[in-house]
Amino acid sequence: MSATVYIPREATALSLGAQSVARALAEEAARRQDAVQIVRTGSRGLFWLEPMLEVATSAARVAYGPVQAADVAGLFEAGFLTGGKHRLNLGPVESIPYLKNQERLTCGRLGVIDPVNLDDYRAHGGYAGLTNALAMEPAAIVKAVTDSGLRGRGGAAFPTGIKWKTVHDAPGAKKYIVCNADEGDSGTFSDRLLMEGDPFCLIEGMTIAGLAVGATSGYVYLRCEYPHAQDTMTQAIATAYAAGYLGADVLGSGRAFELQLRMGAGAYICGEETSLLESLEGRRGQIRFKPPLPALKGLFGCPTVVNNVISFASVPIILERGAQFYKDYGMGRSRGSLPIQLAGNIARGGLVERAFGVTLRELLYDYGGGTRSGRPIRAVQVGGPLGAYWPESKFDTPVDYEAFAGGGGMLGHGGIVVFDDTVDMAAQARYAMEFCAIESCGKCTPCRIGSTRGVEVIDRLVAGDRTAMQQTLLRDLCDTMLNGSLCALGGLTPYPVLSALDYFPEDFSTPAALQAAKR
Repeated sequence: MSATVYIPREATALSLGAQSVARALAEEAARRQDAVQIVRTGSRGLFWLEPMLEVATSAARVAYGPVQAADVAGLFEAGFLTGGKHRLNLGPVESIPYLKNQERLTCGRLGVIDPVNLDDYRAHGGYAGLTNALAMEPAAIVKAVTDSGLRGRGGAAFPTGIKWKTVHDAPGAKKYIVCNADEGDSGTFSDRLLMEGDPFCLIEGMTIAGLAVGATSGYVYLRCEYPHAQDTMTQAIATAYAAGYLGADVLGSGRAFELQLRMGAGAYICGEETSLLESLEGRRGQIRFKPPLPALKGLFGCPTVVNNVISFASVPIILERGAQFYKDYGMGRSRGSLPIQLAGNIARGGLVERAFGVTLRELLYDYGGGTRSGRPIRAVQVGGPLGAYWPESKFDTPVDYEAFAGGGGMLGHGGIVVFDDTVDMAAQARYAMEFCAIESCGKCTPCRIGSTRGVEVIDRLVAGDRTAMQQTLLRDLCDTMLNGSLCALGGLTPYPVLSALDYFPEDFSTPAALQAAKR
């Protein structure tokens, strides 16, 4: 009787030795003449336990981790193929507290299925949403998404149903669906995990979007730094075409949806939807003036839905289980769940999908386990490199779009980067301005020039050169960038700068070495 062992093929696990573990496992099984089927999966997102093996037993899938190639022989000796005891035995996967207490609506198949096996996807609920959508009128699909309360998971949190309705109602013989997979924010990886671990979910969500608004063509715009996601998406798209889930006649419905994967060159600004469209059309990635909105005049001048990976991937379960099922999760105007990413100086970094309403403190300590260094958490940055730095006094803020906005922050893509008490917040503020200067598309003066001047002002401030004047100048400059920039890159760069200045003023008035010594 053959045993089944699941090993991630996801980038983080590979970087930690998963390929060597898989090879050692196959060789040891052959040497012992044990019948072992190795299934390569995505990662469940428990990065501190990667590479994590899972063994299918009669009772449950049992996890072992973190496993290195040198551990494999000992695992066989301990009888791990039947869930035997070993120092790396983590027990049943679903009982691991980090996973057990999550609400995985969108990411439920991550680490469970073979990401490029269509039968495996369908066996775990895949394409049930599309099947239901094919039996509905386009307007009814849009209404289901609207009623679910789903909002864009890419940062702006714009109601997805309203965007889809705008495209649905817009005149035009040709419409497009574009997936923004240019995941470039610091501390974010949920899009990558989804594409590497459950690519058919994204394909299904985009296909449903096409049916909803009358679009027959779609593009996934993927950053070039994600080669494993590129390989997985390429295989999945080809498989979906071969099985009739994509093409001129989706599942014999008479309705078409074509899908292509396009690679970006790695510019952060192309994560902004209009710059992305410029790049997709073959031009330099620069901001477009709005209006017109992409929903009315987007790709090639046609009405276009632009959503990110998690937004599209959240759609299949809504069409499968119903709008009310999804809406029952969350709080206030933030409905459903959000895949949250814990990164930086964190003991248990990884993916946590919870309904809106969980607090930062719960995420940082109940899931993240505090800092990896063992020192106190001094600051967290939520929402990527343009997000505000928050001190411990704000850790009880619930994960909710309005709660974060009300506190002077933004939830963004759900990435949380943790810093312990050795961090120099003046240096972090300077980095924000420098990052903006490097990544600016150059189209507007507040962003292009303001960020460069911002670096200079912070340098003078930290050096003690007329500090009161420099602080006034820095705040005025941030106000200009906030209100005068064409897009969020220049418009949000003041968030990390001003929050560092407001919550950690001592780092701007005392040399960093003295601050570190005091801490």
